[in-house]
Amino acid sequence: MSFTKIINIVYNDSKFSIDTANYVKKKFSQLGYQISDTFDFTAELIICIGGDGSFLRALHKYQFPDIPIVGINTGHLGFLVEINPDEIDDFLERYVNRDYFIEEINPIEAVICTRNDCINAFALNEIVIKGDKSRTIHLDISVNNQLIQRFSGDGILLATSTGSTAYNYSIGGSIVDPSLNVIQVSPLAPINTTAYRSFTSSVILPATATIKVNPEYHFEDSIVIVSDGTEHRHNSIIEVSLTLSNLNIKMLRLKGFEFWSKVKKKFL
Repeated sequence: MSFTKIINIVYNDSKFSIDTANYVKKKFSQLGYQISDTFDFTAELIICIGGDGSFLRALHKYQFPDIPIVGINTGHLGFLVEINPDEIDDFLERYVNRDYFIEEINPIEAVICTRNDCINAFALNEIVIKGDKSRTIHLDISVNNQLIQRFSGDGILLATSTGSTAYNYSIGGSIVDPSLNVIQVSPLAPINTTAYRSFTSSVILPATATIKVNPEYHFEDSIVIVSDGTEHRHNSIIEVSLTLSNLNIKMLRLKGFEFWSKVKKKFL
């Protein structure tokens, strides 16, 4: 990790977040750091103040920058964000003393191909392929060019290990330890009858897997791609190819961070 003494601080527009940002700016300035007025891609750290949604929006807005990022929680659950507001002073001391480590996470990359071109989309947590306007959709799903099923239902969700505790968990998917770099495919309201046969539970695939999703011909204009909650609508989607990206999101973790302790604290 390079050290430039430049800090990016991004935050949402709630009063609590604004007040917290002003406090953090003041404290870092007193320690000799420069707080950039605009986003600086040479900075040594990004501090995102808000909830998990603000954290994800910051990553997408700045196109998953190659800079360590840490969150201060002024939202609700705060699973992605590392620091509570009453822990800021402790965080500052530990950051200056380099009492932390960097956890690297590979986001999911989707190549969305229409009849005219291909578009890329990335997600830290999950990418959802679902029916538009609450329609049932029919999808051919292949893994490494091997057709594994013709799915019928509301859609499918593909999650990283980090994203396993987000939307994936709410639909009955498995919580996956982030040390396991995998892709989890979970069904959304699958239809499992004598007419249609669909998986009714999650499938865990290795990091090297390539998943291809092809809508049936009559359903090309009936699907929506959602990456970390942002919808992508394109006409005549013929294939979506999904892999773990080579991008590395650098999450700053204070030493002593333990995933399952956080799961217990936030969910149990």
